[in-house]
Amino acid sequence: MRALVFANGDLNDGPAVRAALSAAEDALIIAADGGARLALACGLAPALVIGDLDSLSEGEIADLRERGAAIERVPTEKDETDLELALLEAARRGADQITLIGAAGGRLDHMLANIYLLAMPELRARAARVVAGRQTLWLIGPGAHTLEGALGDTVSLLPLTPEAAGIVTEGLAYPLRGESLRIGAARGVSNVMQTALAHVTLGAGLLLVVHTQGRA
Repeated sequence: MRALVFANGDLNDGPAVRAALSAAEDALIIAADGGARLALACGLAPALVIGDLDSLSEGEIADLRERGAAIERVPTEKDETDLELALLEAARRGADQITLIGAAGGRLDHMLANIYLLAMPELRARAARVVAGRQTLWLIGPGAHTLEGALGDTVSLLPLTPEAAGIVTEGLAYPLRGESLRIGAARGVSNVMQTALAHVTLGAGLLLVVHTQGRA
């Protein structure tokens, strides 16, 4: 099951976002608080709005209810962000493909925290991705992975653990041959796809993949 989860951020419209929205039919639509406003602007009525609802007026909440949305209000003082709760609910409902919209841009601390959410244990067995503009971001762990794109697309591989080890790449202009990427160095930034399919094998750790359509 697919789910689109809307954060309370900017749309950052672009081809990656439009592709996600074009696949919204039959997807579960969940909004984190003010992300409901973003979902409506995209022509989608959320099935669930979750959060402390400090970003929505009572009139907007009433309108969302009339549109069929379930409203789950949580305390303002909590350990989780509204987006974290929305992602957990998407996983609880069985979504195995989860796309986040409105999660990049704006406050840098929020954007980084939103990306870190991809590492939640509840999402490890699911295809969870952030889309913004012409970029798609996701995490990969140990194993073999295929990257789909086009000749000339930009791919950055960024370690989200102190060391991402045993990296082997195929189909990228600057290959890695069993090497490591470590936090604190920028070696994995701005590689280039040489074919429509590239391959990344990771031995240990976590990598954030940032795929940009075309040259960045």
